[in-house]
Amino acid sequence: MRKPIIAGNWKMNNTQKEAVELITALKPRLKDVGKTEVVVCVPYTCIEKVKKAVRGSKIKVGAENVAWADKGAFTGEISAAMLKEVGAEYVIIGHSERRQYFGETDESVNKRTVQALKNDLKPIVCIGETLDEREEGKTNAVLKTQIEGAFAGFTQDDIKKVVIAYEPVWAIGTGKTATSEQANESIKFIRKTLAKLFTRPVANKVRIQYGGSMNAKNAHELMSMSDIDGGLIGGASLKAEDFEKVVKFNG
Repeated sequence: MRKPIIAGNWKMNNTQKEAVELITALKPRLKDVGKTEVVVCVPYTCIEKVKKAVRGSKIKVGAENVAWADKGAFTGEISAAMLKEVGAEYVIIGHSERRQYFGETDESVNKRTVQALKNDLKPIVCIGETLDEREEGKTNAVLKTQIEGAFAGFTQDDIKKVVIAYEPVWAIGTGKTATSEQANESIKFIRKTLAKLFTRPVANKVRIQYGGSMNAKNAHELMSMSDIDGGLIGGASLKAEDFEKVVKFNG
């Protein structure tokens, strides 16, 4: 059985003070959660404060990006060692906003993921198609290309350490959501592609989240699908009450 994983992606939101206030509100709400792994991926400036704030809870802390190099002349980037030092355990890589606004490619996603694994960070690697690609019937081709690029050179042991987030670009921050059937169909294809690359037993161990406007109202339906192992949550992760409802998707 794959353990469900719900990860909040705060994006460019919350000062340190606001971050601590949100965690303080979340801790009592999530204290009895045991069957689901809970992660909050927060801005770099908040990681250390949030790591301290989650003490005594089961909430884990992640970052929203990581550099592909150990160190050097990469202004504005942050290394895996820096993230580890301030307490990050997970890191989001290849989010569609990084691809859209900051030139992220399958190749750079691969390099960042390799760097994360090298430093014992757990990568949450995002893939997904645009609306045009879906309407043109290219969804599976796009997902296959992204998977092959992101995990080029990976071993079976490597891929077992990765969480994949399927995020249809057209459903991120738009209020639109793939139907539970659409989401499950795409995630089944992702798992089928992983099986071809790494064997079926290995593919069956990889946790695959759905992202793209998962919220308190649709989490139960999405999480009831056979191949959906969790969610990468944007807006709903910024309010304690909403995030609690997503995490407690079984009621």
